[in-house]
Amino acid sequence: MNEHDRCRPRRTCWALIAGMAVAAWCCLSAPALAAPASVAATGPVSPTPVAGTPALAPTGRTEQIRQLVGCGGKMFAVGTFTKISQNGVSHSRNNVFSFSAAAPYAMTSWAPNVNGTVNSIALTRDCSHAYIGGSFTKVDGQTANNIAYLRTDKTTMVLSWPHSANGQVNTVLLAPNGHLLVGGSFTSINGSSAHRYYASLNPATGKDDGYLNLQISGHYVYPGVHSNKTNVFNQQLSPGRSRALVEGVFTSVGGHPRQQIFMLNLGTHGNVSNWHSTEFNQHCAVGHPFYVKAAAWSPDQATVYVATTGKALATWNGHFPLTGLCDVVAAFPATQVGGLTHKWVNYTGCDSLYSVAADASAVYAGGHERWANNQNGCNGAGRGAIPAPGMGGFTHSGSLLKNSRGTAGRYSRARGLGADDMLITAAGLWIASDNFDNESQCGGVTGHAGICFLRYR
Repeated sequence: MNEHDRCRPRRTCWALIAGMAVAAWCCLSAPALAAPASVAATGPVSPTPVAGTPALAPTGRTEQIRQLVGCGGKMFAVGTFTKISQNGVSHSRNNVFSFSAAAPYAMTSWAPNVNGTVNSIALTRDCSHAYIGGSFTKVDGQTANNIAYLRTDKTTMVLSWPHSANGQVNTVLLAPNGHLLVGGSFTSINGSSAHRYYASLNPATGKDDGYLNLQISGHYVYPGVHSNKTNVFNQQLSPGRSRALVEGVFTSVGGHPRQQIFMLNLGTHGNVSNWHSTEFNQHCAVGHPFYVKAAAWSPDQATVYVATTGKALATWNGHFPLTGLCDVVAAFPATQVGGLTHKWVNYTGCDSLYSVAADASAVYAGGHERWANNQNGCNGAGRGAIPAPGMGGFTHSGSLLKNSRGTAGRYSRARGLGADDMLITAAGLWIASDNFDNESQCGGVTGHAGICFLRYR
């Protein structure tokens, strides 16, 4: 069973790596992180983590990094945490912090005091300000309900920018056409109730600018289904910055039937693409009405990869091989037509995946899985299963990348609650996770609770 699964917000950012050509737009229109001159931006990434990156410090509580974003030579991290350790020194940080993106990965002095979970962050193009969304009521002692706009040169919330959503904010994305796209469970944001669950805000004023009018509605209803409510959960900007993938709980978007995920065209007005598949209409186990938790684009924009929870189809009768999109990493054509079918699916065997990223050489998926190639098992290793705890790397045709002996996956990490986010930069792959049960291992090396960085060779 997906023993640690829960419907928790997570966002997956994307950065294009195509040979030495890099255009990084990690959920924001910000400058790309420059790769060190000695690093060739080709994959797959090393399975051994880089030493010296910050980590969640032991506090006696389970804490999480929910998202990592790069901007201006720095990494910005958000989540649920109170202390961060870096090279043996502990720093008090309340759910937001930043550090150098290059060795020695030193912590910065930026330390906003947010009194609740921060699910998502987006930076302005010049990296001088940050938009944050989550479940909180105060920032630096000032009232701020679930959304805020911060300066990054000092710990200061911009008080003139409105900061009030009446429900949790799950994801923020600063689109390159000058719109802040905000998703969550809110029905009113910064004084407007015109666009529920997914709104476009003017980045300068914080007001609804009317760019989106999707009238998102509906939730998943079928026999025995667990309670679920309409919301937008996650989003990913395309390499060409003209489209976005959006995941969540809905059945109608822009007047079109959509479930689990839709593709948004970022034109004069944001509108729903024809891209969809009836495979997203299938129902996973009753405990998992919403199961497409993350998606990613291929560098050439030809393929969409999804990472899912769900255990198995609700109609599963215990016979193998497994079918459907429950607890898998899968690939779909990005063609803007309907009636699409998957290119390939790789099964964990009933363990959840929460994050996915892709570069020119590989697809990376993370969660709290134990195996890959496990279409013949559920909560146990079936025929053909290969150990791949915590994360897996796959070829663009869906084959698991293995270690030199061929006995396990090339990559591993402590399973914990599950890898919350994956971000590819010119230098490598950043993985956001947690310290559940005091776990901190990544690639067989301890000391990487919450953050693991796998570098290009």
